[in-house]
Amino acid sequence: MVSPSSEVSESNSSSSAADSSTSAPLSIVPGLWRRMACWLYEGMLLFAVAMMSAWLFSALSQMRNAMDDTRRPLMLAYLFVVFGVYFVWFWSKGQTLGMKTWNIRIVDKQGRPVTQPRAFLRYVLSWVWLLPPLALHPLLGVPVVETLVLLFGWIAVWAVLARFHPERQFWHDAWAGTRLITSKPMSRR
Repeated sequence: MVSPSSEVSESNSSSSAADSSTSAPLSIVPGLWRRMACWLYEGMLLFAVAMMSAWLFSALSQMRNAMDDTRRPLMLAYLFVVFGVYFVWFWSKGQTLGMKTWNIRIVDKQGRPVTQPRAFLRYVLSWVWLLPPLALHPLLGVPVVETLVLLFGWIAVWAVLARFHPERQFWHDAWAGTRLITSKPMSRR
């Protein structure tokens, strides 16, 4: 459950957001459960993006099998770029589709919109959520089931480590100079 103290009403967030201090008050930082729910929801949306992108790659490259050893690394690199374009585009606009649903917005440390280079840095640093356990599979020959257990354990550890950040932000946000705040969906202006 999300604790009421970690969430904030619209009136409190607008007055706190107007403060130009360099650190986010804990009252406008979305709760951990809400951020993780947004993370999971974003993963479901990305599944559709990945399916369409992989289909397009397969059709254009005449790839007949996903386990094709010659084209598979190219497809993974292509998906890395597609996901990067997706996230950098939406983060530089303030919110992804999942963030709009869960009333979360990304800003820099001063509360300004995130630039595309900073969004790209955040994208690269966000791979710390997935890359270490996934690298064990091909490097050490860890079986798929154990890799998935390690992956979910790693994600849980990284999520809980946000509790140790002074502003309760995820560590890749701290490293990238960004932060997540509570916000209503931005207008379409």
